Amino acid sequence: MRSIQSDTAGGSGGSSPRGNTERVLVVEDEPALLRALEINLRARGYQVSSSATGETALAEAARRPPDAVLLDLGLPDMDGSDVIRRLRTWTAVPVLVLSGRAGSGDKIGALDAGADDYVTKPFSMEELLARLRALLRRDAQPSSRQVFTIGHCTIDLVSRSVTRHDGDAEPVRLTRTEWRMLEILLRSPGQLVSASRLLSELWGPGTEDRTYYLRFHMAGLRRKLEEDPPRPKHLLTEPGMGYRYQP
Repeated sequence: MRSIQSDTAGGSGGSSPRGNTERVLVVEDEPALLRALEINLRARGYQVSSSATGETALAEAARRPPDAVLLDLGLPDMDGSDVIRRLRTWTAVPVLVLSGRAGSGDKIGALDAGADDYVTKPFSMEELLARLRALLRRDAQPSSRQVFTIGHCTIDLVSRSVTRHDGDAEPVRLTRTEWRMLEILLRSPGQLVSASRLLSELWGPGTEDRTYYLRFHMAGLRRKLEEDPPRPKHLLTEPGMGYRYQP
């Protein structure tokens, strides 16, 4: 079974080759998939290094620190989640997990270990590249950003105010919990934030199974901020995993 739907540099969509300075470390033990990833990334100007095992990946990351890591979970010498945990002891480099494990438990485990996003095989190369670009943009953005836009609403985290601009400017009131949940998502644009992380940060340890809390408050945020709440464009649900703010 093919693990990737590959688009080469001549395909449509995505960015064109223009000499990126970003270095991407690809950790994958399937030769055909590794080669496809290397070709597509280099065609778009990324500098690419690769490893087929967790230990060599950790050594390569220490020797030449990457700007992003594409990581398979099913490595021959260790689980990819262990690679993430070891990376997180010394670097905050964005990690995008690639895996054929479709179960939500594996995904949540990787996210809780410190992964930033997750793509399940088989995947579209253009989707993968879009996720990678989002992670690199997020990592390059100054953490001091305080003003965001969702639909017709402007969110100012400093003044803790929301203003709707689809007519006369008018304030939008958020509850304390809605504010805290929204801020966590806004601080990680394009990044998948796991449900367990949100629950832990909002209500403390031991609440990780109370996902209905999140559904309730997310429904409130969408109702107040999204132009079409049943079909949100910015406050997205990743079923079984968590939520994402898509700028």
